[in-house]
Amino acid sequence: MRKLGTIDLEILHLAVKENGIFDETNLENSELKRLGVGKILDSLGSLKDRKFISLNSNGSFSITPIAREILWGKSIPVWAKVLRLLQIKSCNMEQIVDILRISETEIREELEKLRQNQFVLMSPQRQDEKIIKVYEILPEGTEEIDKTETEGFDKIKFGEIKPEIEILSLIDEIVKNVQDSQIELEKKTNIIEKLSKLKTKLNV
Repeated sequence: MRKLGTIDLEILHLAVKENGIFDETNLENSELKRLGVGKILDSLGSLKDRKFISLNSNGSFSITPIAREILWGKSIPVWAKVLRLLQIKSCNMEQIVDILRISETEIREELEKLRQNQFVLMSPQRQDEKIIKVYEILPEGTEEIDKTETEGFDKIKFGEIKPEIEILSLIDEIVKNVQDSQIELEKKTNIIEKLSKLKTKLNV
């Protein structure tokens, strides 16, 4: 895979969100404007030199098939897209879903496989008074995704997700939804306590 920086990723992600074509207005209306004109122009020039974007006659830019293939190619397995993304930056679930444009259910399933194989690490982080699960790639994950450059994607075989892992993940998701809900505090605490007891009884 041709390496991308975090700004490269932001620009290409913007292109994908805009159906492959973006212009100055799209850049100004995105978070990229924080970088300033000089930094944006430098990044655009670098992406163009590497043939990740092309300049159109009307001054807009198009993402190239080469760039699409990195994170959005149909021939790339979801687990490989996740590892490639985490090589560029650590992300929470919402960011992974938004950038890769794949359903959360599918992403969650692949992340569990990667976690069980010790390719990624999930660490809870507090952001805006909420606990957010942030995923980062481990050295073993970097080694595996780098190997696919020469060996392809078929060499890596994942075992099935253990049922107890699926149950644990589902309970944790319900707890998160309850915590984020508008339910009154007493009911919220009661529900979370029951879910905790359920995890204990299931011995997970």
